[in-house]
Amino acid sequence: MRVRTIGCVELNSISTGMHVADEMVKAADVALVLARPTCPGRYLVVITGDTGAVTSSVQHGRAIGRDMVVDHFIIPSVHEDVVPAMNGTVVVPRINALGCIETCTTAACILAADAASKAGNVDLIELRFAAGLGGKAFVTMTGEVSSVQAAVDAGVAVVAEAGNGPVLSHVVIPSPSEDFKKHLLGM
Repeated sequence: MRVRTIGCVELNSISTGMHVADEMVKAADVALVLARPTCPGRYLVVITGDTGAVTSSVQHGRAIGRDMVVDHFIIPSVHEDVVPAMNGTVVVPRINALGCIETCTTAACILAADAASKAGNVDLIELRFAAGLGGKAFVTMTGEVSSVQAAVDAGVAVVAEAGNGPVLSHVVIPSPSEDFKKHLLGM
């Protein structure tokens, strides 16, 4: 499945999240990319489809979720690396410079990852969602130092512009140690 537009609704209730996920798929011609609980008792719904259908579905989900909605977004033409990074299917052969952006919500992290991927010649390593992170999320990326810096700057800026809560922290490590690189690659 080639992803065109993705939309997300993040909620503060698991049962409401399940209801919203079901209704979002019924409301428009969209497909679920992800529908699952995250910490701390939140529920994340990510859908894909044509921009109009995704927009309609996200609006419907927000209306149903009302005051339980923590965050949301719609990204037309999402970068091709974002969904594999969300699903943990990225294979990065080596790590050069390392960039990391940490956010308050999963939705903000996905926005940051998309902007970072589009702004710099980087490879996403991982998008980690709120599992054991107290509701926070982070994205890691690698590439040449200047590309990673441009990508991190773009990711931080898009979260600030969207008003999706603050970026908690971000860093560019120009030359990570070999031991740390092995850890990041799961070796």
